[in-house]
Amino acid sequence: MDYSEYRRFDAVGLAELVAKREVSPAELLETAIARAEQVNGRLNAIVHRMYDIARKRAATELSGPFAGVPFLLKDLKQDYEGVRTGAGSRALRDHVATRHSAVVQRWLDAGLVVFGRTATPEFGTKGITESAATGATRNPWNLNHTPGGSSGGSAAAVAAGIVPVAGASDGGGSIRIPAACCGLFGLKPSRGLVPSGPEHGEYLHGAATDGVVSRTVRDTAAMLDVLVRRPDPGGPYLPAVPETSYAESARRAPGALRIGFTTDSPLGTPVHDEAVAAVQHAATLLDKLGHEVEPAKPEVDGVQLARDFMTMWCAETAATIAEIKRTTGASDEDFELDNRLLAAAARAVRAPEYATARNRWNTHTRALAAFHERYDLLLTPTIAGPPVRIGELETPPLLRYAGEALLKSRLTGLLVKTKAWNDQVLANLAPVPFTQLANLTGRPAMSVPLYRTAGGLPLGAQFVGGLGSEPTLLALASQLEAEQPWADAEPAL
Repeated sequence: MDYSEYRRFDAVGLAELVAKREVSPAELLETAIARAEQVNGRLNAIVHRMYDIARKRAATELSGPFAGVPFLLKDLKQDYEGVRTGAGSRALRDHVATRHSAVVQRWLDAGLVVFGRTATPEFGTKGITESAATGATRNPWNLNHTPGGSSGGSAAAVAAGIVPVAGASDGGGSIRIPAACCGLFGLKPSRGLVPSGPEHGEYLHGAATDGVVSRTVRDTAAMLDVLVRRPDPGGPYLPAVPETSYAESARRAPGALRIGFTTDSPLGTPVHDEAVAAVQHAATLLDKLGHEVEPAKPEVDGVQLARDFMTMWCAETAATIAEIKRTTGASDEDFELDNRLLAAAARAVRAPEYATARNRWNTHTRALAAFHERYDLLLTPTIAGPPVRIGELETPPLLRYAGEALLKSRLTGLLVKTKAWNDQVLANLAPVPFTQLANLTGRPAMSVPLYRTAGGLPLGAQFVGGLGSEPTLLALASQLEAEQPWADAEPAL
């Protein structure tokens, strides 16, 4: 199979070809590897090759709904036994997984052939994919721009045609942000739906979840079926899975929905005209399809939510760094400065303050639930502007110097109590202010690729659903995909 034919099919389509014996898993794998070797030098999407492992697997008898389909894992928590999991960090350059993660095992049970791991920023803490360990990953639509993060490597690989779907995860927007930047479909599932075991009961108190980025809605729906159709016996929840499959939900008409939309940043920060236009375009399309669309937004204190999110984010970063130092002997210099500052900020927060911030998640969740009593879905920009240029969000040299000095003097505890620190926290979230709401509330949300900027860059629109609304989101996404197809668009690499 040559690349032009391979690119015509999504993962469901490739699996059908294998099932009919019109193509072999080995042939698909070699086509995917050839495409990776052709474009990865320009993209830096795949940071660890697993070609030998994949070739051995492709030569075996495979079964499952995705038998023989090439696949990539995100290099963060999606562990593959015997293979390095680097998490974008120099501190984990020699870390080898001792067993498969639950999601990886389910992907393997579905017959997928994993042949590599994709780039992520260190510990997935940024909305771009640039790390000291693996370098910058680039957007296939314009190599000067970011593919987003933290699943930027996976999104770049899918957009570039290496695979039709790839592993991703989302703790603050990390499925939806790169989907928005790369012209892909990205769905963040509900809290507790996808297993996080065996190393974790849940990630980030349930704010984070695994999933995929894909070119087609039906691939994401079928992948969700693979991940959730049976419960995790060691997990903290028994997820409420609908009677019909997610794949079937994606084939159904959504009916007439009531959708509230806003383009206001919950932080009160600027939103680019292109991001506003992306939402307006989506609203016009929804109106044409018979949905009731009107301006509306939940009564959520966006600034407080951002602070509560960062309190958790800093604490998790501190715990991650401490555990890696304990188990590997890594030194402070093995971690990036920005993450060391987040960890230092966490150590200045007292336990009662952390508990108070965590308990406020309930306030945010109930405010969003009140919105969903009136509207089926919330429509917003996925990100506040077009994908930024590579290096645009690097910490300036003067601030890096000041940060190093503060860490050495151990004065970061005083710094994080200041207005300047809080202003900087909000400024760091300003490019991606819309996605954390779904994470803290545990609600499903998706980015749909309906818009292109004047410069030709993708820019997604986000839909946030109520509790357990994945079937509605998938049905609507399929309707939008049929009305304005996007899967055949291909960057000129």
